Amino acid sequence: MRITRTKWFVPAFCVVLGVVVFVAQWIGGDPRSGLVSFAILAGFGVLILLGGRSETVRGLRGDGRDERFRQIDIHATALAGLAVILAVIVAFVVELARGHDGNPYGWLGAIGGITYIAAIIIFRIRD
Repeated sequence: MRITRTKWFVPAFCVVLGVVVFVAQWIGGDPRSGLVSFAILAGFGVLILLGGRSETVRGLRGDGRDERFRQIDIHATALAGLAVILAVIVAFVVELARGHDGNPYGWLGAIGGITYIAAIIIFRIRD
């Protein structure tokens, strides 16, 4: 896990993800949007890299993580997860109301639910 605690990990990840998205959009026939996507992701990576000594930026980057920021990260991750789960449920219900089968939202919801139940069981056994 040491590599994720350097100030280079998140910016490099952003650039690599930008390249992957660019290639995917290029393959899909829209290289112009791929360039925009790459610019957004790489730009965010550069901002994080050059963000200076801000505690928030250092926490996001990984080189300023302490116990307090780990707790903030856990809470932020949980809130983001709840937002995504809620969006998947709403999209699933809307698709059903339109007369469709609810996919891909059904299987995304199933993955989320199964992962949650498995995590509860695993964390319970570990404690």
